[in-house]
Amino acid sequence: MGRAPFLLLALYLSVLVPFTVLAAPTRSIVDVTGATRTIPADVRHVICSGSGCLRLLTYLQAQSMVTGVDDMETRRSQFEARPYALAHPHFKLLPTFGEFRGHDNPEHILNLSPQPDVIFKTFASRGTDPDELARKTGIPVVVLEVGDLGDYRQNLYHSLRIMGEVIGKKDRAQEVIDFFEKNIREIGLRSRDARGEHPLKVYIGGVASRGPHGFQSTEPDYPPFRFVGLRNVAYTRGLTGKGLRHSDVAKEKILEWDPDVLFLDLSTLLFGKQGGGLYELRTDPAYRALTAVLQGKVYGVLPYNLYSQNYGSILANAWFIGKTLFPDGFRDIDPKVKADAIYTFLVGSPVFDTMNQAFDNLVFTQIR
Repeated sequence: MGRAPFLLLALYLSVLVPFTVLAAPTRSIVDVTGATRTIPADVRHVICSGSGCLRLLTYLQAQSMVTGVDDMETRRSQFEARPYALAHPHFKLLPTFGEFRGHDNPEHILNLSPQPDVIFKTFASRGTDPDELARKTGIPVVVLEVGDLGDYRQNLYHSLRIMGEVIGKKDRAQEVIDFFEKNIREIGLRSRDARGEHPLKVYIGGVASRGPHGFQSTEPDYPPFRFVGLRNVAYTRGLTGKGLRHSDVAKEKILEWDPDVLFLDLSTLLFGKQGGGLYELRTDPAYRALTAVLQGKVYGVLPYNLYSQNYGSILANAWFIGKTLFPDGFRDIDPKVKADAIYTFLVGSPVFDTMNQAFDNLVFTQIR
């Protein structure tokens, strides 16, 4: 009789303990929506849903954690201008879990092996709802915001810190933030000392936004202009006091502004030989009469947007624009070398030449 209670206790523990041990430890994190998400304590595998999400993960040197991609990453394009994708071609070989811009397929996600511990999602209002995706997959969804390098820079930094905390890369996240800040600060200092009293009138045309556009397409608060202490002639103040994002401006306004220097976002080449901003500048009599065109002050720059903003290319463009407009302050800078230093730090490889070849070697050149 005396042994019976011990036998019952042993039987009870043999049933209870395995379930107790198998319960994986968790932790809580607050994403950009303010929602508290419960995630595994140890995150080893992830997927990235939405424009620009995988770019951020690559900046944190965590590309090996990815178990699947959206179909944007498996496409092949003549004009590949996403440095993170060029630096890591293996993304094209991974299984797909859904369509681009956040249209996720829960069934495909559940078929991934290994299973992701966390799903990161940008532009949460597009595509599959994050909470619905979490319910259907049983995988926590952490919402991020890509922000920009202008008025919404802190939003970008906040997302990098959240992602770093989730995947155990907090130190790397801070290194990336410090890298951006150091570059922006140095470009500003060099430009300030060489700028002079009379600001130049500058314009950037051909900026992509959910696809290629012509020369009237611009980014009014173009960060590289801001870094060198100038404003796009198309800049206006929004009702919130923050610069407006992508706009298509009237051709008549460009002619009226008659900028001193023009920059062409080479994503416009996606239109082909008979369309886009380059074709317009070369064939439209009105554009041909612009002062900058007549004086040969038109320059090609790397795409600002391709599946959200190319932050490394934005920095590289800023160094080139600074060198072009204020050469005295940038005598020691070779913009192409600087671009590869930026890409090597952010995505792990110097990919400038590969992109330049895709864009007919027009990047950082005078366009005629």
